[in-house]
Amino acid sequence: MSKKVLIVGGVAGGASTAARLRRLDETAEIIMFEKGEHISFANCGLPYYIGGTIEQRDALLVQTPEKMKSKFNIDVRVKNEVLSIDREKKEVKVKDLNSGKIYKESYDYLVLSPGASPIKPPIPGIDSPNIFTLRNIPDTDAIKECVDNKKPKRAVVVGGGFIGIEMAENLYDRGLEVSIVEMADQVMGPIDFDMAQIVHQHIKSKDVKLYLKDGVKEFEYKDGITKVTLQSGKTLDADIVILAIGVRPDSKLAMDCGLEVNQRGGIIVDEYLRTSDKNIFAIGDAIEVVDFVNGAKTMIPLAGPANKQGRIVANNIAGRLEKYKGTQGTSIAKVFDLTVASTGNNEKILNRMGKKYGKDYKIALIHSKSHAGYYPGAIPMTIKLIFNLKGKILGAQIVGYDGVDKRIDVIASAIRFGGTIYDLKELELAYAPPYSSAKDPVNMVGFTAENILKRDVDVIMCNELEKLDKNEVIILDVRDEIERELGYIEGSINIPLDELRNRLNELDKEKLIIPYCAIGLRGYLAARILKQNGFKKVKNLSGGYTTYSCIFCQDEASKCGGVTFDLNADFNEGGEPEEIDINNLEGKTIKLNACGLQCPGPVMQVYEKMKALENGDILEVTATDPGFVNDIKNWCKRTGNTLIKTEKRPKEFVAFIRKGRGANIVKDSSNNNVVQTANDGKTIIVFSGDLDKAIASFIIANGAAAMGRKVTMFFTFWGLNILRKPEKVKVEKGLMDKMFGMMMPRGSKKLKLSQMNMMGIGAKMIRSVMKKKNISSLEELMEKAKKQGIRLVACNMSMDVMGITREELIDGVEIGGVASYLGAAEESNVNLFI
Repeated sequence: MSKKVLIVGGVAGGASTAARLRRLDETAEIIMFEKGEHISFANCGLPYYIGGTIEQRDALLVQTPEKMKSKFNIDVRVKNEVLSIDREKKEVKVKDLNSGKIYKESYDYLVLSPGASPIKPPIPGIDSPNIFTLRNIPDTDAIKECVDNKKPKRAVVVGGGFIGIEMAENLYDRGLEVSIVEMADQVMGPIDFDMAQIVHQHIKSKDVKLYLKDGVKEFEYKDGITKVTLQSGKTLDADIVILAIGVRPDSKLAMDCGLEVNQRGGIIVDEYLRTSDKNIFAIGDAIEVVDFVNGAKTMIPLAGPANKQGRIVANNIAGRLEKYKGTQGTSIAKVFDLTVASTGNNEKILNRMGKKYGKDYKIALIHSKSHAGYYPGAIPMTIKLIFNLKGKILGAQIVGYDGVDKRIDVIASAIRFGGTIYDLKELELAYAPPYSSAKDPVNMVGFTAENILKRDVDVIMCNELEKLDKNEVIILDVRDEIERELGYIEGSINIPLDELRNRLNELDKEKLIIPYCAIGLRGYLAARILKQNGFKKVKNLSGGYTTYSCIFCQDEASKCGGVTFDLNADFNEGGEPEEIDINNLEGKTIKLNACGLQCPGPVMQVYEKMKALENGDILEVTATDPGFVNDIKNWCKRTGNTLIKTEKRPKEFVAFIRKGRGANIVKDSSNNNVVQTANDGKTIIVFSGDLDKAIASFIIANGAAAMGRKVTMFFTFWGLNILRKPEKVKVEKGLMDKMFGMMMPRGSKKLKLSQMNMMGIGAKMIRSVMKKKNISSLEELMEKAKKQGIRLVACNMSMDVMGITREELIDGVEIGGVASYLGAAEESNVNLFI
């Protein structure tokens, strides 16, 4: 007797189940219900159709009801919604959405493939007409119609996962100004923060604004524009908003009929993908799965596993019993020019399970080229491999430009087969210069992991440096001097690797020595030299300065010495905002090929080539080191040359540099050109303690900071009262100091007006007017100043004269003398005395 199988939902899992079941059983009666118009479409391709990469809408339609009927003899009923399941009678209630007719259909086996729907939290204004989610073809049509016809200029994407990032990129490709808002501290959840920082840097380089650790408070729609207010208080205006916060399983049918679900609504299935009812199977984004690596129950909504689950369910219905062994979460995404991939467990998952770095797992982090360095187009990728203390691979993450996909697939295969880091180093992988290296990046990360496990080298991760006692540590920069000029770890000393053997006597053997270089290789060599020369406490910095600067120097430039790259500058891999026609510039153009070289190779080649050029000549440099784009900007700033623009070409980066520029160029001690850059900081001396002058001071300071300028406010004499705490602080003082303290206003709320004070009434009046006109109060302006990083410096000498102690000042105030003020003034082009 033939089986009757009903399948609820199409797309990946449902359509795969139906097709496989028909191939196994020609006599089975198969009916598929889909409440939408399309049973099988390329949902992963939807953003690229909106962006124009996929030009034809029909290309998204993988199967149609007519094809499924003619090819597989499957009864496909689109626009038919399954309303309920009667497990006792083994039948479902269905509504034909075209006619409104409700009917019942019996089954022998039922397969649930409902998928997951976008999360729409109860945020005020979330149903505004220009706010969209993306799940299916109708959603795609609505977004594309808006972009094509309404011509929006500004987009806000809420959520930094796969869909959010892909939508951000495709809207950017359509010419929109894009902002991404993400409540977590990073985008792309499957990778760890250190790897995500590479992605953040790249996104910012595209002039896409990134708001991390900030959620949406409310939406306010008016005249075609939605004002997006964030939890931080920041506001963004948008012509179109994409919600990509995440998905939740569409498991209402299962829950209503009493099937077991987990706390997140995921349908619970056994190893054969059966639900708590033996006649009902479930697959896809709506089910709970086993994490292949750690064995825990989880939910991983991915298309690949959904398709495989569909095949397995069809086998089980046909009598070919097969187990689903779990999901390891292998994923990949295009992020503008980058490729981001991961497989297995990341550190966040392991930490949630109580696992600790060093005790339960270790990490190998390398920067390796996509193919042989001497063959054109070799671009580095960053690989992070996580493994346990026996060498078993737990997970991997790769971020790069080329060749990322095949490396993550090799490691994913190794994990699936229970492989170890020793297997990676032994793999014999295809090699020819255009495709790989004799020692493939997968081999290299295996070698590095083996060195760590066998204690050939001890490593320290970048985030561990802050926990160390600086008095007991030597951070040793073994790069060449020209590299150090492009940035270094604050507090480090420099002994180039080639000089290390002859300068060992400069190092203290009792202290922990942490050598570092650009990517970790020379740091490893330095560690081996040190350990074999009697230095017992040596740890190589994993990933080198490339990783360190990417993690810390984007937002905390103070942790990096020398010239640090400003991601907010008008400089990105796509070129300057104002297009410059190189052909119209005077001076001859010379080309330099620095491809295949890693830092500092390209910069050193530029340095040597520049010596032979005349002022005004243009050097066109091609390189494959992604860091070259940042390095050359900093080098130009230091050497008095002009970076005209940069651009990204297939498999290479290009910079156009003009020798010299219209700045004050002086000679250093080595007779080299050094530019005296135009200082654009702002310095304000706040001498007055009057309320109106204090308000003016902070308005100017906040305005300058909002324009990206470095601002220092130097408070002296009566201005110190602005910084006093409002409450009385118990401190030991002499009689004169106590008298001064009693006569002076305690804090900003006690300040008087310079004119029309009227016994304090004037100050109250101006505060009232400011409040009515929605102008920030002095106290709010002060808080904004601190949040924007404005330096508030209290004059040490004035404090002594006025009898004010450090304890009496509000938080966030530095104590400094005249040197502090003069140092800031020398870096400023505006100096105000108020």
